[in-house]
Amino acid sequence: MNIENMQKVLLECYSKDLCYLKVQDDWNESNKCFGMCAITSLIINDYFGGDICKIYVDEISHYFNLIDDKIIDLTSSQFNHEIDYKDYQIMGRQKILIDDTKNRYNILKTRLIKALLKQVDEKVYSCKSCNKLVDKFPNDATVFLGKDNDIVLVGEAPANNGWRKSHRLWCDINGKVLPSGVVLQKLFDIIDRNIFETTFLESVKCYPLERKNLKTCSSNCKNIMLEQLKILNPKLIITLGEFPTRNLLNFKFNKFADVVGNIYEVNGYKILPIYHPSPISPKSYNGNIPIFKELREM
Repeated sequence: MNIENMQKVLLECYSKDLCYLKVQDDWNESNKCFGMCAITSLIINDYFGGDICKIYVDEISHYFNLIDDKIIDLTSSQFNHEIDYKDYQIMGRQKILIDDTKNRYNILKTRLIKALLKQVDEKVYSCKSCNKLVDKFPNDATVFLGKDNDIVLVGEAPANNGWRKSHRLWCDINGKVLPSGVVLQKLFDIIDRNIFETTFLESVKCYPLERKNLKTCSSNCKNIMLEQLKILNPKLIITLGEFPTRNLLNFKFNKFADVVGNIYEVNGYKILPIYHPSPISPKSYNGNIPIFKELREM
């Protein structure tokens, strides 16, 4: 992910309903950045850090980003003259994220995430790294987007009879909730969340024809998984089982039980490994209960 691609995708996401309300009637397709500075600066701050800055241009508030002492202004083209950035004020996110701006930001963020994930899925569907080892994932997206991305679940690989065939997460082709989904929902009840409203992706994007191929497929899919997580930018990643955990932790461990239930900070993410919720695992429910009780208190 880079700012140049981000700018291109943002331009595709802008529309009149996202324009600052007071000037919305003046927005048009030939000046798509018009009235988008505040919500754009928030998005750039999400992904690239730095500061959000405010100045006045033609007596109008204008927001841009300052990253490593470099001015990043993705909406400067809305003005037909050069901008003098010298008298800027650094703004806190919460001062900007109010009322109409907060609503417009949330809509833009959702559109942007979907568009960026679509770019990654195009890589998935054109990938040939595991051709003889897998069946391709036939759905139109390899990430299920929930209500928010505070918690993102990372599974092992698509099940043979799961959402790759039913097109509904955690369900078989007849719409019945899979055993793993039943167990996971019981655990999610502890933290008062719904698995069907929680963002989910797989460590392996396609269906491995044999379980022995999981290690190879996990390795081949790792960069794609990391790219998806960077787009989602979750507050907490819960890994379901050993393979996604090994893919995300930056250290080697011998026994999976040694890392289960601990929260690790890796590359800016908080990662919580749990036992896989499949009933095949003897600890799928009882072994995870203490983890979710502790999570509830956090």
